[in-house]
Amino acid sequence: MRISDALASVRPFFSFEFFPPRDDDGSRRLFETIAALQPLRPAFVSITYGAGGSTRSRTVALAKQIQSETGMTVVAHVTCVGSTRAELRMLFDDLARAGIVNVLALRGDAPASSGGFEAPPGGFAHATELIAMLRRNYDFCIGAACYPEKHPEAASESADLARLREKVDAGADFLVSQLFFDNAVYFDFDRRVRDAGITVPMLPGLMPITNFDQIRRFVALCGATIPPKLHVEMTLRRGDAEAVEALGVAYASMQAVELLQSGVPGVHFYTLNRSPATRAIVSALLAASAWRLPGYSSATHR
Repeated sequence: MRISDALASVRPFFSFEFFPPRDDDGSRRLFETIAALQPLRPAFVSITYGAGGSTRSRTVALAKQIQSETGMTVVAHVTCVGSTRAELRMLFDDLARAGIVNVLALRGDAPASSGGFEAPPGGFAHATELIAMLRRNYDFCIGAACYPEKHPEAASESADLARLREKVDAGADFLVSQLFFDNAVYFDFDRRVRDAGITVPMLPGLMPITNFDQIRRFVALCGATIPPKLHVEMTLRRGDAEAVEALGVAYASMQAVELLQSGVPGVHFYTLNRSPATRAIVSALLAASAWRLPGYSSATHR
């Protein structure tokens, strides 16, 4: 199913993100995670693309394998990094032949050792260029990334919003947000996005905290922030992995409930290729019908 169609018809809407494993053991664990999450009936699963295009072939192969073996709707991440336009056309031809109709088009991050992103010779410099090429030449449903706390390389919030508008004008059908831990930040971002005339659906991205040190490294790279109160509570639990994960699951659950009740179309979960935390959160949301807005009546939502 095209994500744009799913967003118009599926409630509750949950999606899960995975990254390509490095070896056979990682692949086995990933498919165990997918099997554990599949009963939750995600609207889609997405497969990331390593820094510098380092997992390009594995991303495509994994996207094809998941879709063929599980029947789940797959979104394949594709970046501009490390590929010429001709190489990307070959990749998209391969995805299209495999029946994959959804892609997330990103500029991507260069390897940490490279000193920053540089467009490869014969390649694209921005996600906007990649999206425009896809819109001209293919029939994919195209997703793009957005940043509630702005992209770390953006000069300002207004400049970042202008780049987002360019991506949508170039042909993006839906947006997936970078992770965040403060819903007020997301709600303010959503208001600014809509005030800018951007009307495509936008999925907030949540990452349940299961390892606080790991999350701190992530947010340092992506420009997200951890609210002071959450930071204090997590710090108090350092050294107690079970306590950290319990708080992380509870906190992400509260975030998801508030977001869904505000009217967002769904929630995108960054799973880190693990199932327990995401499975606990989504199972609780489904059991509590937490996506239903105040005043919900089954008679009017059939």
